Amino acid sequence: MAVHPIEERYGTKEMRAVWSEKNRFACIVAAEVALAKAEAYHGMIPAAAAGEIESTAKNASLERAKAIELEISHDMMAIVKSISEVTGESGRWVHYGATSNDILDTATGLQLGQSLGLIDTKLRKLLAVLLKRAEENKTLVCIGRTHGQHGVPTTYGLRFAIWASEVGRHIERLEQMRPRVVVGQMTGAVGTQAALGPKGMDVQATMMANLGIGSVDVSNQVIARDRYAEYFMFCANVATTLDKIGVEIRSLQRTEIGEVEEAFGKNQVGSSTMPHKRNPIKSEQVCGLARIIRSAVEPALQNNTLWDERDLTNSSCERVLFPESSILTDHCLRLMAVVIDGLVIRKDAIRRNLAFLHGINMAESVMIELTKKGMSRQDSHEKIRVASMQAFSEGKPLADILAQDPDVVRFCSKDEIAALLTPDAYLGTAVQQVERVIQKLSPLAA
Repeated sequence: MAVHPIEERYGTKEMRAVWSEKNRFACIVAAEVALAKAEAYHGMIPAAAAGEIESTAKNASLERAKAIELEISHDMMAIVKSISEVTGESGRWVHYGATSNDILDTATGLQLGQSLGLIDTKLRKLLAVLLKRAEENKTLVCIGRTHGQHGVPTTYGLRFAIWASEVGRHIERLEQMRPRVVVGQMTGAVGTQAALGPKGMDVQATMMANLGIGSVDVSNQVIARDRYAEYFMFCANVATTLDKIGVEIRSLQRTEIGEVEEAFGKNQVGSSTMPHKRNPIKSEQVCGLARIIRSAVEPALQNNTLWDERDLTNSSCERVLFPESSILTDHCLRLMAVVIDGLVIRKDAIRRNLAFLHGINMAESVMIELTKKGMSRQDSHEKIRVASMQAFSEGKPLADILAQDPDVVRFCSKDEIAALLTPDAYLGTAVQQVERVIQKLSPLAA
C-alpha cells in the first residue's frame, strides 16, 4: 500500500527509479567495486582480489543486506557483509580503508548525477515548448498588467519568452552546479585518509575516475552539505519558476478574464457538484507541490551544521529530502510542459480585455508624444493623468476627453490621438526581443 503520494500519484518512473532502494544499493555496490579497483591499481590490495570483487559483487542482494541489518543495526556494514559473502576470499578486502560515508556519499553523488540528467532533459523539453509558443504568439497583442491593473499592451510571445529565458538560466545553473554536486570522497574516519596511507589522495582520484564523477578536495567524515544544499536550492528555484508560470495561467483563466485555458479533456470532470467547471488543476498542482519543494531548503541548510567531524542528524533528514524534492521537481517540470503545450489561447477574450478601458490604459503613449512635440514631460504627465481620472470617473473613452482639451489638440490632432490610443501600435521592441530569445536559446532546447 502506498504511503507517500510520490509512490503512485506524483513523479515519473525514471526519477522514482533513481531514488529507489534498488538503485541506492546498486550505487553503493558500484562505489565499493570502484574502491577495490583503485586500491589494486595503486598496489594496496591484490589485483586478483579486485577482479573477483568486480565480477561477483553484482550477486549481492538488497534483501540479504536488510536481513543482516536487522541483526547488527548498521545499514552500511550490513551491505559490506552482504557483498563480502558473495566475493569469496576476496571479500576480506571489501571496504578496505573506507568509512561508511565514503561509500554512502559517493553513492549519493552517483544518484545526483542521474537525477540532474533527468531534470536537465525535462528543462530542455519545457524550454522547447515555451520557445514554440513564443514564436507562435510573438505578435499576439494583449493587455499588460501591473499590480493586477491594466497597463500598456504587451504580447503573449513576450510572456512566453520571459519564461523561456528563466528556464534557460536554470539550464545554465545546472551545468555550473553539476561539478560541485556530483562528487564522491574517500577520506576515512575523520578526513585524514590515515587508513589508506600516503596513497590516499591517489586512491580517491582513481576511484572517482572509475565512477565518472568528481572528487572532493578535502572533507571530514562526510562531504560538506553546502554542496547538497545548492542542489535543493536549485530544485526550489526551478519549482518557483514553475509556480510563477502556474499562477499566471490560473489568473488568466479566471472566468472574468478568460484569456487562456488549460486543455480540457472530452470526458474530464471539473467538479463533483458543479458540472460546468473547467478548472486549471494541473497548474494548481504545480503551485501546491512547489511549496513542498521549497520547504526542503531550510533542513538542507541545517544539514551542513554538523558537530565536529560529523554527527548523524543529516542522515535521516536526507533520506526524505532527496527522493521527495527530486521526484516532485521532475514531476512538476513534466506537468508544466504538458500545460504549456496544450494551453488554449482565447483571442476573442484577449481583444475584449485589450479594449476594456476604452483607451485609458494607453495614456502613456499620448504623454510620450506630447513631450516629443514640445510639452514638458511633467506637464504632459499631469495633464494626461487628470484626463485619465476623468475618463475613469465618467466612464468615457480617453480619446473623447483629450479631444476637448485645447492644450492637447494644439500638439496632437484627433486622428493622431486615435492612433496613439491604438494598442497594436505601441509594442516597442517586443517582437524583436522575442526573436532574440528564440535565436539565443533554441540550441539549448530539446
